[in-house]
Amino acid sequence: TLHLSKTGLQSLDFLINANLTKLHLLHVSKNSLSVVNETVIQSFPTLIYLDLRGNYLSCDCTNAWFVSWTISSNDTEVESAYDLTCNYPDKLKGHKLLDLNVGSCNVDVGFFCFLSTTTLVLVTLLGSFLFHFLKWQVIYAYYLLLAFLHDNKQQRKPKGLQYDAFISYNVHDELWVMRELLPQLEDKQGWKLCLHHRDFEPGKPIMDNIVDGIYNSRKTICVISRHYLESEWCSREIQIASFRLFDEKKDVLILVFLENIPSHQLSPYYRMKRLIQKKTYLSWPKPGEDTRVFWQKLRIALETRGTPEMDNPLAGI
Repeated sequence: TLHLSKTGLQSLDFLINANLTKLHLLHVSKNSLSVVNETVIQSFPTLIYLDLRGNYLSCDCTNAWFVSWTISSNDTEVESAYDLTCNYPDKLKGHKLLDLNVGSCNVDVGFFCFLSTTTLVLVTLLGSFLFHFLKWQVIYAYYLLLAFLHDNKQQRKPKGLQYDAFISYNVHDELWVMRELLPQLEDKQGWKLCLHHRDFEPGKPIMDNIVDGIYNSRKTICVISRHYLESEWCSREIQIASFRLFDEKKDVLILVFLENIPSHQLSPYYRMKRLIQKKTYLSWPKPGEDTRVFWQKLRIALETRGTPEMDNPLAGI
């Protein structure tokens, strides 16, 4: 539940990237909201209750989607939806929001296609014109871009790396990382690991920390579990690590499965499925089984300096 009533809000757009995927109840009554857009609502996939009473809602096409969604949605209850009134424009002030004629807001598809085609033709002609008369300037800009990308890539070459391995894991598996992985690799074997909670730079954007952590490490160890597969951040981490695997054409990725996950359960996770088809991976032994072979294999994987990958791990993903 999120209570934001009487806070003077003029927009809910700031909630789009708040990762509120499990939000059920949202109270935003008595604010200054005029528009509720589609992106905001879709960022709350589990929302079952929405209270918008006492806002200054606009009765125009900017709220057409919200009106249609309020009427048709069977998953979310909008409190007193049929009593919500318009505040803009002045001629509709006091009218019921759900009486808005959303049909008048539909886009003329034929006109849109005509406009798009015309724009594309004009852009193509303009591009041809510019290339014809500014050919050498365009070529110069192209090589300038290549030089920039090359320089950027050189800065990421594995020399003077800060860590031996970046550990990608879900918070639900942190206990295993702290009790098993960290003592074994750092304390016993002397490897230097990069961990979210310990080594990320405070105040720095999370994605920047992730990219820096992965590219400043010789390897990336992905600790795979069902929780890992369901995590958005873990998905981003393995995407970045996979791109590095393809970009540098070196074996920089180590997959460690904490539990047995049948192949059919991996089918929704195309990237992971492609990776395990092309790479060997390690499985954590079952309770009571000897772990020495597992740690030996992981040590060997970490000691490998990175041999060229013959296949593109991103192909077909």
